[in-house]
Amino acid sequence: MPTVVNSEACKDERSALLAYLDAQRGGIRRAVHGLTEEQARSAPSASALSLAGLIKHVTQAERGWIRKGRGQVDEWPRKDAVAEFEAGFAPTDDETVPVLLERYEAVARETEEAVRALSSMDDTFESPRYPWDEGGTRTWRWLVLHLIEEVARHAGHADVIRETIDGKGAFDLVFETGAMPEPDWSLMEG
Repeated sequence: MPTVVNSEACKDERSALLAYLDAQRGGIRRAVHGLTEEQARSAPSASALSLAGLIKHVTQAERGWIRKGRGQVDEWPRKDAVAEFEAGFAPTDDETVPVLLERYEAVARETEEAVRALSSMDDTFESPRYPWDEGGTRTWRWLVLHLIEEVARHAGHADVIRETIDGKGAFDLVFETGAMPEPDWSLMEG
């Protein structure tokens, strides 16, 4: 579970979208809290996904969408595009968890800057056609909502993988990292 988004962070649409995106990113980041490099690279569930691989993938995906929004897109088909996508789930030896987290923070800052610089969330860009997407004119609102959807989906994967590694669930990690104080469960009694 991501933390509850503070209502004070949602004073306008742009701030709300960025706050919800960051809450989902937190779920991904917390999933590797306290793990060894070996554990973060392991794929202990039925999936071939690892936590380190998920961090690499969501970073690559977010950066790719921001580039698309800014009109910095390579033409499709690129011969290396499928290989690049597949490699996006497999960290290299030098892509340690700290390196991956640093890159993820950098792309988060880049996204924040890009969204804050827009004149409107209705600003549009052309998304190229891909085998999995028809492409077309998209708004930046759509782009940020898509990022929230993408990261939330993978945060769920991260929850399952982490719980498989050591039994820690998302709530455990939220409280352990101080992302949110543990509630007073006695209020539920009676």
